[in-house]
Amino acid sequence: MIRIVEDFRDVDTYLALREQVGWVQLTREQAKLAINNCQKVFTVFDGDRAIGMGRIVSDMAVISYIQDLIIVPEYQGQHLGSYLLNTMIEYVDSIKLEGSQMMLCLMCAKGREKFYERHGFIARPTEKLGPGMIQYLRND
Repeated sequence: MIRIVEDFRDVDTYLALREQVGWVQLTREQAKLAINNCQKVFTVFDGDRAIGMGRIVSDMAVISYIQDLIIVPEYQGQHLGSYLLNTMIEYVDSIKLEGSQMMLCLMCAKGREKFYERHGFIARPTEKLGPGMIQYLRND
C-alpha cells in the first residue's frame, strides 16, 4: 500500500533515497541538518519500504521551496511523483497567511521541466522574471 508519511526524519532513509537516484553524496552531518532544519518532510512508503521523499524549506510567510523530490527509479512512471508533489503543494497552500500569496519555488533536474509545468510551475526566464541562479560554496 502506497502512503505518504509526514515528518519521518530518518537520516539513513534520506541518504539511501539520494543514493538510489544518483544524487550528490552528502555527509551524514549534512543529511542530518537538512532533514532536521527543513519545514516539512514527506516520505512515500510502499508498505514498510521508503520509495520517495520531498522536503519543504520555508519562511512560512513569503516563500517556500520544494527540495529533494525523490522517487526511486523502479517506482517512477507510476504517478507517485505527482502524488508527492501535489501533497507538497497542498501543504504550502495550507500555511499561507490569510489574504496573502506565497511564492513556491524549485530547481528541477534537467529534462524534468515538463513534469513541473504540468503542475503549474513556470520555467524561468520569462518576460518578467530572470533566470534562476545558483552558486556552490565549497569547504575543501
